[in-house]
Amino acid sequence: MADNALNSREPERSQQERTLQERRQQGRRETGASLMFIGLAVWVAGLLVLFFLPAGMKMGRENMFFAVIAALGFLGALLMILGYMMRGAPDP
Repeated sequence: MADNALNSREPERSQQERTLQERRQQGRRETGASLMFIGLAVWVAGLLVLFFLPAGMKMGRENMFFAVIAALGFLGALLMILGYMMRGAPDP
């Protein structure tokens, strides 16, 4: 009788584990997509800095602008790569 009670609880436990695992995977996908979106937003900010580059050249601060553009480009790429890796391969 105790054996039947244990066997009847096994499917409940495996169902709960599957549900928990699916929630974790969904959370990872959402976090990865958010990181990718933030990386894209950082690139847009870099384009805004690029827009003001001619004014910076007139002031003689082009090196600072180049450094900021490079840093934003690197940060955006890093966030995009981390987000893609966290999100995993796309589902078919």
